Amino acid sequence: MKAMKRSTLATLINATLFSAVAGTSFSTLAAEQTPDAKSNQLEVIQITARKRVENAQEVPVSVSALQGDSLDAYSSAGMDIRFMNAKIPSLSVESSFGRTFPRFYVRGLGNTDFDLNASQPVSLVVDEVVQENPILKGFPVFDIARIEVLRGPQGTLFGRNTPAGLVKFDSVKPSQSFDAYGAVSYGSKGAVDFEGAAGTGLTDRLSARVSVLWQDKEDYIDVKAPGFEKENSLGGYSEKAARVQFLYEGDDFTGLLNYHVRDLDGRPIAFRANLIEKGSNNINPIYDNDVVYHDAASRSTQQVDSKGLNLKLEWDLKEHTITSISAWESAEIYSRADVDGGYGAAFIGFQGPGIIPFPSETADAIPDHDQYTQELRLSSNFSGDFNYQVGVFLFEEDLTIESFSYDTLSYDAAANNYGLQNGYAVQNQDTSAWALFGSFDFTVTDDLKLTAGIRYSDDDKQFDAKRTKSPVGAADTLAKTANPSDSHVSWDLSAAYKYSDDINLFARIANGFRAPSIQGRILFGDEVTVAESETTNSIEAGIKSDVLDGQGRVNATVFYYQMNDQQLTAVGGGANFNRLVNADKTTGYGFELDTEWVLTDELNATVNLSYNKTELKDNDLAVAICGQCTVTDPTYEVQGPFGPEKRAILNGNSLPHAPEWIANATLRYTKELEGGDFFVYGDMSYRSEIDFFLYKSVEFEGEALFETGIRTGYMWASGDNEYEVSAFVRNLFDEQVVIGGVDFNNNTGMLNEERYIGAEFKVRFF
Repeated sequence: MKAMKRSTLATLINATLFSAVAGTSFSTLAAEQTPDAKSNQLEVIQITARKRVENAQEVPVSVSALQGDSLDAYSSAGMDIRFMNAKIPSLSVESSFGRTFPRFYVRGLGNTDFDLNASQPVSLVVDEVVQENPILKGFPVFDIARIEVLRGPQGTLFGRNTPAGLVKFDSVKPSQSFDAYGAVSYGSKGAVDFEGAAGTGLTDRLSARVSVLWQDKEDYIDVKAPGFEKENSLGGYSEKAARVQFLYEGDDFTGLLNYHVRDLDGRPIAFRANLIEKGSNNINPIYDNDVVYHDAASRSTQQVDSKGLNLKLEWDLKEHTITSISAWESAEIYSRADVDGGYGAAFIGFQGPGIIPFPSETADAIPDHDQYTQELRLSSNFSGDFNYQVGVFLFEEDLTIESFSYDTLSYDAAANNYGLQNGYAVQNQDTSAWALFGSFDFTVTDDLKLTAGIRYSDDDKQFDAKRTKSPVGAADTLAKTANPSDSHVSWDLSAAYKYSDDINLFARIANGFRAPSIQGRILFGDEVTVAESETTNSIEAGIKSDVLDGQGRVNATVFYYQMNDQQLTAVGGGANFNRLVNADKTTGYGFELDTEWVLTDELNATVNLSYNKTELKDNDLAVAICGQCTVTDPTYEVQGPFGPEKRAILNGNSLPHAPEWIANATLRYTKELEGGDFFVYGDMSYRSEIDFFLYKSVEFEGEALFETGIRTGYMWASGDNEYEVSAFVRNLFDEQVVIGGVDFNNNTGMLNEERYIGAEFKVRFF
């Protein structure tokens, strides 16, 4: 009788959930195949969200995985890490730098700061190593086994700035079996994309894997500013990256060495002056993706070099496992751009498009950066009802940032060069942090399991900034310092209840912490701001279920959180620099839905949906506003250094770059033909409207973004090898939307990637 009731409950729950989302869009969360999986059943998804291999359906955490066909399709067309935007519930990704410096948002929580020491509440962990600096987060995606997104505070096991969540990448590891592949594609604007990998056993205990990536695209954006006309001036890049791994497997010891390197030589994202028509958020009709009106395009460049080395050692002591992860990461960048996005200036009577109050050509650089991390943990392997993980984590980072400004209108006849340097400032930041953590699992009954976690974190920053040349008429020399520090105990408690063989229920309450942040870009201002620590309390509950005899899967989560003293970045306003502020309280609530379906032996589908409602609650919080846009928040006036300035009151606003709705879906059709398989893979993603800044304005509200992709091809085997030819389209309907803005000068904006058409050939060797 009990089994009958549980089966009826499962059917009702999943029928209700499926009917609720059947009309929305599609995204795949592909799975790793198990040896006994049936061809017409969904495969088991194995994840490492809690630093051990587990079935995703049994983990009491809101987590989504991206791998397999969906990962291949989304990352085609030479895409960088921003391809993940809106491809997983409650996750959005954007950047004002282009192919580097991605900013992640989970459940509406993120950071819009564009300075090179910006901290984010969503952590990126690659091969178990935290990538703290924003430049490290842009490492290309290739030869990746799986991407996991953990939503909600992850402060116990991961800890380093995870009050909103965690994005986790796991690369394909070496093995004793020979395995290799190569893929080359050619697409729009002459873009070429190649990636490949090869791995094999070197001895009976030592194996290796080498993975490489090369992406190249010529400049294709034309400059049409009077006197500066030039075809094919911006938009190109040449990206190279490699990863080399060695794995030693002994009887009770394994060691994994990972070295990775990246070299990017390209252009920054294209800023477009007055891209947004005043009084609306419409795109100025003079623009398309292939046109800008810069007077400094010839000097725009972006160069990134990063590298890292990590060593994972693991000892199996039967009832315990000792794990050590030692890592070093380093990054360098130089990025120079025409930030005002136009030509000339109002005060010389030669300007456009539209009004350009003053020219702005700036550069930012990291000439020196080193990050060192060490994690040591002890995990039990008991066969009884109790297990645990305990450990220690150490973090050190040394960072130097240089900022430059240039007089766009100047001309050096001897050097035949416009854009003479007229401003310079340097920042130095040293961060030292350490933590002790533990996670404890209790099996109360065969159906009920509890997990409790705790972490003590201690963080200290030493910061100084110096300006030796001012571009705005203020004192040339200025020196500022800041030395914030804090400690905190974060924790979580979760329960997983096995309602039936096909239904797991879970609930989780968690606390997260982000240490104080510093913003000292004093090139355009005299102020160094410090944001106090932020903390998050979150509660969520959900269901994870397999239905229709293994041919359907429905996972759903509801959540609520309150963040105290949220760290926010007041970007721009009247000058080209950032100020950090703390909001008294921020609340958020919503739900997430992941579903996957085997419709027939030849047709599979996924449907995912999330809703996030965020709200700032602080009656006294106000920030500077744009110069030319139409602000809809209540405002008041204060006296600034150059005259009266308006401030917008933020109480009640939603967070920037926080869409309420994200939906995505995929549909894959495979037909066996003589000698191989024909396939068609379609995907759609949608994110609703967003605000670009903390204040609300007509112009800087981004429209909803809907993008579609199709990939079709043929796969066949010959001898020991497998082959695939395919054609694909990204942004099928060429949807053009403003995805970000610059508010300190004019209504400058950036556009999403245009339609991309390409073809690929891939071969896998065994």
